[in-house]
Amino acid sequence: MSFNFELMKKMGHEQVIFCHNPNVGLKAIIAIHNTALGPALGGTRMWPYKTEEEAFEDALRLSRGMTYKSAVASLNFGGGKAVIIGDPKKDKSESLFRAFGAFVERLKGQFITGEDVGIDVNDIEFMFMETDFVTGLSKAHGGSGDPSPMTAYGVIQGMQACIEKRLKQKGLKGLTVAVQGLGHVGEKLIEYLVHEGAKVIGCDIDPKLCEMVKSKFNMTIVESEKIYGVDCDIFAPCALGGVLNEQTIPQLKCSIVAGSANNQLQKDSDGELLQKKGILYAPDYVINAGGLINVALELEGYSENRAKLLTRNIYYNLKRAFEISEEQKILPHVSADRLAEERIKKVGFIKRSHVLHKSQIRRKN
Repeated sequence: MSFNFELMKKMGHEQVIFCHNPNVGLKAIIAIHNTALGPALGGTRMWPYKTEEEAFEDALRLSRGMTYKSAVASLNFGGGKAVIIGDPKKDKSESLFRAFGAFVERLKGQFITGEDVGIDVNDIEFMFMETDFVTGLSKAHGGSGDPSPMTAYGVIQGMQACIEKRLKQKGLKGLTVAVQGLGHVGEKLIEYLVHEGAKVIGCDIDPKLCEMVKSKFNMTIVESEKIYGVDCDIFAPCALGGVLNEQTIPQLKCSIVAGSANNQLQKDSDGELLQKKGILYAPDYVINAGGLINVALELEGYSENRAKLLTRNIYYNLKRAFEISEEQKILPHVSADRLAEERIKKVGFIKRSHVLHKSQIRRKN
């Protein structure tokens, strides 16, 4: 097994914690990337990784993205992420999530977690039995609930900025959007798109989910491998990362890529392939920050109105990233990186405690 410090050094990570409890079948990895702006905040993902190395690399990539996402969204948090190796359809249990929560508790506020792929609010409730350092709790506990609707709302704001930039129009009415992934975020995004007057084409690896969403929104469903070749104005990746690569990009027939998935580019150079095809790319950690904003505010005392107001800024953050891209003749994802790195550099020099104490967590509606 090759878990080495070189990859951590290359990606700039501070620490990686391996969590193991064989009594409950827990194998998890917590990756803390950067705490210059504050304690690491990021969701926990549950996925049946083929290898432990794959899980390790995913945790590193995702946690690094959270650092940049928090920075661009002007949040006072660093970046972290956790992955639990297992099938969310078969391997979930109260004991597993409570055991994981106990590991989070041992970090004493260095890492705060919440929902991600394969994890829902019920799982977070079990973690909460062992630690206060979780967010995305049910409203019954003073939490903000499922952050997916706010993520989808933020993607809509980002799409508006992309449409104005690339298509020179306002609004989604009459446009065709191909949504890859019909889970919590994808379904809510489709609801917004239909309300705005867009035509939606979707896909998912879960046939039951496809039937449910098709029936609910009277939309077109295609096979997963055919979604890339759909004629559309916007391609919205809302599933897993790495979907934009040398094999899929040549198939795209869109003007814009704007979706909620993390780490959409398999490699940085894939951003160049998109540009060569004349496709405008909305950097993923800028456009999908709504969910993070939502759960971050829960720690201060949640207000849905304030969460929407701050998530609205995704529109302006993307416009600024596009401006820098044009001015400096760099790719949009590179300009987004520079925005994030500039804030980390300017604010991160302030020396203060980066551990969030339990007494600082305020969950109020």
